[in-house]
Amino acid sequence: MEGNNQTTVTEFLLLGFSGQSDQEEVVFGVFLWTYLVTLIGNLLIILAISCDPHLHTPMYFFLANLSSVDICLSSVTVPKMLVNHLVGSRSISYMGCMTQMYFFITFGNMDGFILSTMAYDRYVAICRPLHYSLIMRPRLCVLLVAISWVITNLHALFHTLLMIRLTFCSDNTVHHFFCDPYPLLKLSCSDTFINDMAAFTEGGVIFLTPFTCIVVSYAYIFSNVLRVPSARGIRKALSTCGSHLTVVSLFYGAILGVYMHPSSSFSVADMVATVLFTVMTPLVNPFIYSLRNHDIKAALRKILSL
Repeated sequence: MEGNNQTTVTEFLLLGFSGQSDQEEVVFGVFLWTYLVTLIGNLLIILAISCDPHLHTPMYFFLANLSSVDICLSSVTVPKMLVNHLVGSRSISYMGCMTQMYFFITFGNMDGFILSTMAYDRYVAICRPLHYSLIMRPRLCVLLVAISWVITNLHALFHTLLMIRLTFCSDNTVHHFFCDPYPLLKLSCSDTFINDMAAFTEGGVIFLTPFTCIVVSYAYIFSNVLRVPSARGIRKALSTCGSHLTVVSLFYGAILGVYMHPSSSFSVADMVATVLFTVMTPLVNPFIYSLRNHDIKAALRKILSL
């Protein structure tokens, strides 16, 4: 189509979940409460790890990074929806939409990469405990996180540039509460074949790489535990890995349900599933990691008693 590198749309309308005012009030209240709890919970996790020298270990270093990414992931999508509700507007500028999509892709994928580094850390702790301090050096931990940031930012930039090349004509209503790539692709009057292929190929690699690392790490962990079965060993593995496995299941279960099919089939059910890993997962992460973690609870009690 001629002029594919230009757009006639200057803003998008984020339709959200409902067009009825009474339901929108309920949705606003739920999202506001969820966002505040997410901020407070994850900030407390970061503060506890930063202030307690006993928590300056690779496992808690990755957990602090996960909490930081969760705060950023929620902050990319939820505040804009809340502000739009307060001012009585549904609009977001074209550049604002592209920016929101870029950071959503970055932080969403960064969550997966951090979860994979945490899985690797658990593998080393359980399968190679005598070499743990030698392998999981601070330099390696920082390097793993830095490489993850570079990969996820390049991935987000690639897909944002592919989106910018598309033409958006008369229809600018996004059936979502933020600028998710799939609903945006449905609005384009250009050919989105390249975008869909990039999502399934390059995007699939970015998705499968951390997911494969997690699966392989836990395959070695369970193989190691079952090789010398004991009630104490099984309890230790479950206590060490249970929280992480719960978060991984929530995160990847939602992503598989939403993004592993063509963009043209994006539905209301997919929008609800998106809420699970953009809003609910960052909310429950601090509770999952703190409720059964004695070290985190002890550090939090010290902070709250000050």
